[in-house]
Amino acid sequence: MTGTSYTVAGMTCGHCATFVTEELEHIPGVTAVTVDAGTGTVSVTSDKGLDTEDVRAAVEEAGYELTHAHG
Repeated sequence: MTGTSYTVAGMTCGHCATFVTEELEHIPGVTAVTVDAGTGTVSVTSDKGLDTEDVRAAVEEAGYELTHAHG
């Protein structure tokens, strides 16, 4: 299992978190997503390494902006 955290701009509420979670869960290999809209932090657990561009595309599809990947 691999865990990576991201910073996402534009999320302000639980609905935002739901949209981002749903999009990220469509990425192959993702096993868990935790979103904190208040801090803009998204943690993704996967059974393989994720391409940051796949994560960025999913976040943008939800209507938000990936601003930073942490490890």
